[in-house]
Amino acid sequence: MTPISTFLSILLVILLLFLLVGAAGIYLLVKVGKKATKKARKVTSRVVSHVAAMDPGDAGETERMRLDLRREVSLTRQAVDHALRDGWGLGDLPQLVAEIGGHADRLDTQLGLYAQHSRTSAYVDHASLNRLREHHAKLTTSCARIRADLLNDQMSHSAVGIDDVQSRTDLEIEARRRAPDPLEEIDELYNRTAVNRSFRDGHG
Repeated sequence: MTPISTFLSILLVILLLFLLVGAAGIYLLVKVGKKATKKARKVTSRVVSHVAAMDPGDAGETERMRLDLRREVSLTRQAVDHALRDGWGLGDLPQLVAEIGGHADRLDTQLGLYAQHSRTSAYVDHASLNRLREHHAKLTTSCARIRADLLNDQMSHSAVGIDDVQSRTDLEIEARRRAPDPLEEIDELYNRTAVNRSFRDGHG
């Protein structure tokens, strides 16, 4: 191989390395950009929802119901996930919470449409709003009952552990107490007898 061909080969390898690094950099930038865009959309959506919930009319009420429902479902999912991580037997409860989440998503969409109609039209179907309120109340009440039941289970588990710790504490303290020495008891009894005898002799 001539020096020129060797130089060209090295130059080609360097160019390929630069291309690979550049491609990897572009891929990472695109990936980070997508994540940032997704987070920005979520933050924007939350801000818009909170601002819309300040409306004193029907649209504001439905937006507040949406925020309340999302919070209740999120808290319930967290409680179930925590119980699962602790190894509790929950039966069909996780599946039930998943179903509640599905209903909550559909109700969220319906509430959003109702809020939009309320903002754009003076003619609103109040019967539909009452039904939306009923559905919202049923789902949020179900979430609250599930969390209350899980909290009760958690307190029961904790009570068993606390009772066990108390029993072991009593046993450990009892075991650490020094047993009385029989020889010391005999010495004490002898000393008392000697004192009593000298007292009687002194008054005899």
